[in-house]
Amino acid sequence: METKTFYVDSILYKGKPENISERLEKEVRVYDLLDSLGIEYERADHNPADTIEDCEEVEKVIGVDICKNLFLCNRQMTKFYMLMMPGKKPFKTKDLSQQIGSARLSFAPAEKMLEYLDITPGSVSIMGLANDKNNEVQLLLDREIYESDFVRCHPCINTSTLKIKTSDILEKYLPHIKHNIVVVDL
Repeated sequence: METKTFYVDSILYKGKPENISERLEKEVRVYDLLDSLGIEYERADHNPADTIEDCEEVEKVIGVDICKNLFLCNRQMTKFYMLMMPGKKPFKTKDLSQQIGSARLSFAPAEKMLEYLDITPGSVSIMGLANDKNNEVQLLLDREIYESDFVRCHPCINTSTLKIKTSDILEKYLPHIKHNIVVVDL
């Protein structure tokens, strides 16, 4: 069996990449928005992070625990949610459904992720909410993430990971993009 080698640049960069012309437009929009809001961030570049094992390698460089970002919907696909929770915490839909008063939750289809957040599977991120101009997606933050010092997320693509102060997300980013949060206990 062939072993896949996952590459993570060992340097933790400050700010946007110098090779901006080689980046996707949606990624560049994230950096430009964060810069315009005066939000400082550090960045680790890597191969596409497709597995928890890949994310653990990034965690070693960035110094912040893995954060799962799940794109969910109700059965009727009339309500959509982005859940941010600690990566090592198990996800139990029943517990979350009860807290938010929603019927059965499931993973939302990739087409809706692209439509609302301009993100593809594997790249779900709070940064995608900036693309949700009509507030179709409700942000759910696990209390551990809400109370943490830093948030770790992708800039709408899973080839980089950002480290951002949680206070900057709550006090600058979310008010700017006009998204509210619901804090949940999982």
